[in-house]
Amino acid sequence: MPVEMSRQRFEELVGDALDRVPQRLLRELNNVVILVEDHNPDDESLLGLYEGVALTERDSNYGGVLPDRITIYQEPLLEMCSTEQQVVEEVAVTVVHELAHHFGIDEERLHALGWG
Repeated sequence: MPVEMSRQRFEELVGDALDRVPQRLLRELNNVVILVEDHNPDDESLLGLYEGVALTERDSNYGGVLPDRITIYQEPLLEMCSTEQQVVEEVAVTVVHELAHHFGIDEERLHALGWG
């Protein structure tokens, strides 16, 4: 049975997951916003999505662009979990996974590192 949780509580868990990321990495975030949405309109099973230009792909022409977006999707994360502790863990994994894309780490490498 999926976990029920308010948007406010879910956003707190996303914030808690960010608090667990080392500060030296958070300081390197550049022009990125983290959002929470119900679900992805194109793929309702998607847990998170990074949209933007990874730091490793930015060059001297980068500038004047909208912030990169990391979106964490509440509904599929709650649906896959049966306890709040599982939600805490899955939100943390999803946040780290999407942050890694901002730093230029691809899906294959993330899976190899256990963050897939």
